[in-house]
Amino acid sequence: MLKSQAETIFKYFSKIIVLTALMIVLLWLLFKVAHILLLFTLAIVFALIINAPVSWLEKKKKMKRGMAAFIVFSIIFAIMFIIGWLILPKIFEQLRILFIGLPDYIIRLSTTASGWFSKYPDIKTEIDRNGSDISQWLPSTPKLFNQARNYTALVLGGFFLFILFTCIVGYAVSRPRPLLEIYYSFFNLDKREKAQTALLHTSKMLIGWIRANLIAGSVEAVASTIFLSIMNVPGAWVWGALALVAELIPNLGFYLMAIPPILVAFSISPLTAFWVLVFYILVSEIMSNFVMPRLLASKMNIHPVSTLFMLLIMGSAFGLIGALLTVPVTAIIKAYYEAFFKINHEKDHLLEKRIDTVIYQSTQQHNISD
Repeated sequence: MLKSQAETIFKYFSKIIVLTALMIVLLWLLFKVAHILLLFTLAIVFALIINAPVSWLEKKKKMKRGMAAFIVFSIIFAIMFIIGWLILPKIFEQLRILFIGLPDYIIRLSTTASGWFSKYPDIKTEIDRNGSDISQWLPSTPKLFNQARNYTALVLGGFFLFILFTCIVGYAVSRPRPLLEIYYSFFNLDKREKAQTALLHTSKMLIGWIRANLIAGSVEAVASTIFLSIMNVPGAWVWGALALVAELIPNLGFYLMAIPPILVAFSISPLTAFWVLVFYILVSEIMSNFVMPRLLASKMNIHPVSTLFMLLIMGSAFGLIGALLTVPVTAIIKAYYEAFFKINHEKDHLLEKRIDTVIYQSTQQHNISD
């Protein structure tokens, strides 16, 4: 009897040890391939977005899917080539000028700031000293270009990843049926309707998101470039490109695209910085209150707190690419939660009353005490 109990306990703990070891190996493997999974997720997001025009050509124009995919990818690469040919040289040239003039901008910025604190000698001395230290800490331009030569392997690796990424998206768009068969195989028959609803909802939200952000980002980029060029702010093309990218980062995109040009403008004159600040505030208000609601015909209804929470997670885990994927990942989570869990919840007819009770509890307690 005791021997059988000992064997049972031994088998039980052996299973725990084996499962723990497998879990550790799995976590280690996930840690090692995290960026590969991120690349694959990004490819699937792009495939869902590009699938819309490809399917339209296939159904409406009666094209074969392979030809439709080839036409869509050709248009995308043609646009990228035109942008690279016409715009990128100007951006790189102005970026080079910004690097060369960066120490001078910092010195002028610290000089202007120290002038405001002329009545406070200790603060003025500290600003002057820190401004000088920062400008000396910055590497010289020749040193920057010498260091850039050491990144040849990194550039080649990035180019290889781009080719791999393009192949994944291309195969996923041109031959989606095998992938969808694998996708549906993860769900039981009674769950596949919900899986279909979640995937369709995800695709709809992603298409609306990329469409709205590309249009809004392009408008902001063009407006920023023109206005900053008129105001003679250095790097106008660079800040226009930054506005296009920053639009993809939820909630914080405004600060990312506005703060750098404002600081550069401040090194020229406080009045220039003021008008640049007014411009970005007006652009933000117009885009967020008038343009974006019309572009997002199907609202995603994602609370800003949820988006910021995901932004912290994705940004901390995967850096800039993770931050750019914040909205798609949040949309995917929302779509699958609503399809598999929210629909099964019983409707609470007193939900609004419960919410008001929590929000206004301090007011109610104050009325009771009165």
